[in-house]
Amino acid sequence: MIKSLINIVLLPVIWLWLFALCVLLYVLSHLPKSFSGRYYHFLSRYWCGILVRALDVDLKLVHKNQRPLPDQYILIANHPSALEDFGVPALFDIYPLAKEGVRDWMILGRISDYAGTIYVKRGDATSRHQALQSLIDAVRSGKNIVLFPEGGCKGSRIFEKFHTGAFDISLQTGVPVLPVFLHYVDEKTFEWTGQSLPLKLWQIFISNKNEVNYYVHDVISPEMFSDKNSFAKHAHAEYLKWQDEYLGE
Repeated sequence: MIKSLINIVLLPVIWLWLFALCVLLYVLSHLPKSFSGRYYHFLSRYWCGILVRALDVDLKLVHKNQRPLPDQYILIANHPSALEDFGVPALFDIYPLAKEGVRDWMILGRISDYAGTIYVKRGDATSRHQALQSLIDAVRSGKNIVLFPEGGCKGSRIFEKFHTGAFDISLQTGVPVLPVFLHYVDEKTFEWTGQSLPLKLWQIFISNKNEVNYYVHDVISPEMFSDKNSFAKHAHAEYLKWQDEYLGE
C-alpha cells in the first residue's frame, strides 16, 4: 500500500522529467555531429535509466562473476524483450548495434543515432560487413559494445544457436566477452512478440510483476578459442545452463 502511494506521487514527476530530458536530447541532436560525444552518450544512458524507472520496473544487476570485470568488454545478452534496449545501456557504458529501421523511429531514432548507435540491415550482406567493421573500429578505439547473438528477439528461451559476430570481434581485438543473462519474472508480459514498441512498453508498465534481474557472469577470454564458431558454441552452452538455473527448465 505504501509503495503504491509513493508511486502515485512519484511516477508523474518521473514521466515529466523523462519528457524534459527527451526534449533536451532531441534539441541537442540537431547540433553538428562534431558536437556529440561522451556527454551526450552519458545523457542518453541517463535517459534510459529514467525510462526504466518511469515504467515502474524493478531492475536489479546481480553479480555472479567471481573475478573483477575488466575496463573493456564486448557485452552479450539474450534478447527476450524490448526493455533491454533501454535497461542494458542504463546499467552498462556500452554502444549498441541496432537494426536499420530504428534510425527512422520518430525522436528516439534521432537520439540513438546521435548517441553513437551502429546500424545494420540484417538481410544485407554488405551492410552486415560494414557494421562488423564499425564495431571492430569502436572496440579498437576503447569503447564497450553490446550485441545480442541470438540475432534479434527469439522468445523467452535461448534460441537454437548464436551468431558469431561478437565472438569474431573478440578474437580480432583481444577484448573479452562479458555474458549477461536477462531474466524477467513476468516472462509472458515482457516477451516481445511483434507488438509495436509503444504497446510493448505499455504492457510492461501495467505488469503486476515488475521484477527484472540481469545476471552478470565472468568474462570469457578469446584466448581460449581458435575460431569464432567454437567460441559461439561455448557461450551458447553456457546460456543454456543459466537458462536451466534461472528459469527452472
